[in-house]
Amino acid sequence: MIPERFLPLVERAEPVAKHFASRGFDLYLVGGVVRDGLVNRLGDIADLDYTTNARPDDIEACVRTFADAVWTQGKRFGTIGFLVGDVRHEVTTFRAEAYSPDSRKPEVEFADAIDADLSRRDFTVNAMALRLPDFELVDPFGGVADLAASVLRTPLDPSTSFTDDPLRMLRAARFIAGYGLVPVAELVEAVTELKDRLSIVSAERIRDEFDKLIVVEDCSPGLWFLIDTGLADEFLPELSNLRMTQDPIHQHKDVLEHTIAVVNNCEPERILRLSALYHDVAKPRTRDFGPKGVTFHHHEVVGARMTKDRMRKLKYSNDDVADVSKLVELHLRFHTYKMGWTDSAIRRYVRDAGDQLSRLNKLTRADCTTRNLRKAKELSLRMDELEVKIAELQAREEIEALRPELDGLQVIEHLGLTPGRVVGDAIDFLFEIRLDEGLLGDEEIRRRLDSWWAENQHRYNA
Repeated sequence: MIPERFLPLVERAEPVAKHFASRGFDLYLVGGVVRDGLVNRLGDIADLDYTTNARPDDIEACVRTFADAVWTQGKRFGTIGFLVGDVRHEVTTFRAEAYSPDSRKPEVEFADAIDADLSRRDFTVNAMALRLPDFELVDPFGGVADLAASVLRTPLDPSTSFTDDPLRMLRAARFIAGYGLVPVAELVEAVTELKDRLSIVSAERIRDEFDKLIVVEDCSPGLWFLIDTGLADEFLPELSNLRMTQDPIHQHKDVLEHTIAVVNNCEPERILRLSALYHDVAKPRTRDFGPKGVTFHHHEVVGARMTKDRMRKLKYSNDDVADVSKLVELHLRFHTYKMGWTDSAIRRYVRDAGDQLSRLNKLTRADCTTRNLRKAKELSLRMDELEVKIAELQAREEIEALRPELDGLQVIEHLGLTPGRVVGDAIDFLFEIRLDEGLLGDEEIRRRLDSWWAENQHRYNA
């Protein structure tokens, strides 16, 4: 009897299974859908992974008889992908793969039995399969029991598993956080001992795996695992550096604890969470002790530069680097307006935040981790007030499309200029008026432009 929660899998996988069975091949569902089906966490099924005793040529020949589209980029690794309706499928020959000590790419060897294939999976909770078409569970390493007991183990000795693919050490953090699993002592010891093996894994794979961790609802257990084992030092040393020694005289918060709290305070959206992770990254570098206590002057500016450097090393896109570093640089801006928000200040805040305004406001709220309820309420009310003022000003002025009242062509025509530096300076002057005073009307803004030109014309005629 197939449990009801697996019926969506049956609907999508059974037709594929019948085609393989008709050719005499074994086929098994593997991967996250098996694990998530057992814990009743199946969401929309957009892709399915299988393993089979068929060799790559046989897989391709089979799927071409019924698939809507086929792709073979992974064929040399034993994988054929195809589309049936709106569901992506990938079928891979039973295999065992390992990394050589100095290689970033796996050396693939095909196997002849499902148990051999499952033994090379990362964790026991992922080393389960559903035999098709009868949907019989294959669980040679006790994955079901480990799920029930909230235990994270590897099918083989963890040193063997992590040597085969060092990225699994980073992946462990995601399963610790995402499924509430507790790693066995041998796994923790192996990560601590083999952490420098992560150096053979490409920056792109590390980045992609870390991004999956950072958007787990409560990613803090995974982050602490990376820090406590030293694995974070291999690709994100700035994180561990936040664990600064407390000074008994100039007391201040533990920046690492604060950072992880801010990350968890943010909704699980990738750019927002990354900006929370990096927002205080420069505090160790900028910390100073003075008569009024500890200070971190300009840590937002230094932090933005450090963020760019680290994200570029991890091969993030230019857009990602720009968005996260901007949020880091601006994360203190809200606190500079303690005396109230003038229209000019709001325009500049919105102008500088640009398309990151919503994220900046969310980061600012998340950055309040104080246990002082009065202070927390005060900060929240101030942000409420700011957001109301922004909405009011946007309604009046369409602030998101903020620009001077005259464009470059109008400046050239009005002053009788030719294109050049003077036009850019005039536009800058007009933009400052726009920020400070809002819209003045055509007659007044042209009068202001004439006054500016009368005062500055000599600079350009010299």
